[in-house]
Amino acid sequence: MLLRSSSSCGLGSLSRSRLLCCTRSRASAQRCLSTSDVVIVGGGLVGLASARELILRHPNLSFSLLEKEKTLASHQSGRNSGVIHSGIYYTPGSLKAKLCVQGAALCYEYCDQKAIPYKQCGKLIVAVEQEEIPRLQALYERGLQNNVRGLKLISAKEIRDREPYCRGLMAIDSPYTGIVNYRQVAKSYAEDFQAAGGSVLTEFEVNRIDMVKESPSGNKEGIKYPVVIRSSKGEEVCCKYVVTCAGLYSDRLSEISGCSREPRIIPFRGDYLVLKPEKCYLVKGNIYPVPNPRFPFLGVHFTPRMDGNVWLGPNAILAFKREGYRLYDFSATDFLDAVNFRGLHKLVLKNLWFGMGEMYRGCFLYAQVRELQKFIPELSIADIHRGPSGVRAQALDSNGNLVDDFVFDGGTGAIASRVLHVRNAPSPAATSSLAIAKMIATEAEQKFELI
Repeated sequence: MLLRSSSSCGLGSLSRSRLLCCTRSRASAQRCLSTSDVVIVGGGLVGLASARELILRHPNLSFSLLEKEKTLASHQSGRNSGVIHSGIYYTPGSLKAKLCVQGAALCYEYCDQKAIPYKQCGKLIVAVEQEEIPRLQALYERGLQNNVRGLKLISAKEIRDREPYCRGLMAIDSPYTGIVNYRQVAKSYAEDFQAAGGSVLTEFEVNRIDMVKESPSGNKEGIKYPVVIRSSKGEEVCCKYVVTCAGLYSDRLSEISGCSREPRIIPFRGDYLVLKPEKCYLVKGNIYPVPNPRFPFLGVHFTPRMDGNVWLGPNAILAFKREGYRLYDFSATDFLDAVNFRGLHKLVLKNLWFGMGEMYRGCFLYAQVRELQKFIPELSIADIHRGPSGVRAQALDSNGNLVDDFVFDGGTGAIASRVLHVRNAPSPAATSSLAIAKMIATEAEQKFELI
């Protein structure tokens, strides 16, 4: 089924759950590490929030969460900008817009309940050229339609009042935008899940999901837990139902249960620059550009961090490895998978000059600094150094379109009724994670008839 509307600070303390051995079919020599009613695959924000939501709704059921890394939130969830978005950019009435607005409110409420520090430092979306003003005004109207709190248009003088070193003609002031350390949020989700009785199994890389074909004489486990999830090490976890939130590997994990490979995940690396500590006074809050509808990504921006640093960027260039955070990281499998996909060919052709510009700015710091100087003229190449990188799991269809909606799938055959794949949970999934989790939990309840 398709629904279109669409990972470590302290995390190492989350231990592997105790091993519960059970006998499987005579043809199987692997051990069953645990049995659960529902297994969630993926220890990022969306997977953790969904596991938390499901166990809170169904305390009578048993739940496990599987993560292939040693720690949770090791990839997209732990390598993002840390912004709590307010919901300005998205089409009015769309699920994405509603989930962002709801998710931001839930995120702030959750952080207050759990004493997770955050800063509501606001955001300015700044028009630096006259031709951007109509787009800025249209974006302002869109934000109002999305019921984003506290929005207002401000003048050049008011921009300087808010951000003394920023220059622009006009801006949208979004005071409700904030920042948080999403790794702390993920850690708290996991603690909630475990406190409610859920188990977390790390270093479990799923490579097969099968149905039990037979049960040994006298053993009812094969009937009660008919789904076997196997790891790359040959370990097994047995369950009734599976929900996958696999991020960068969502297409491959879906494929093993008979789903189409589309939408395909194409990895795009975003490289950040970091302001030197003595220059952090240049930026108070988030400073963003006016989006250009001709280009597929937002553009570089200024983002303060909870640790006091300021990140600049990111760019967006094709990564040659799904978890390739360095320029020269390469995986032949991942690279060939991407470049042989016709959807990527079409995306490149439609955005050739944009892509070449992104690659150029990624290689030459002065080119990226020149873009940033449009907003803060005082910035110089001596004020910055290269910072961290993240990889975005961009879902792409065969026509070269970025998939901007949520996509669910189940596969084919007998296993289809027992698996729910979250194929795409588009940005801003970190902000929206609690709201997305409610939607995923409801979808799982309906599909699996959970009671």
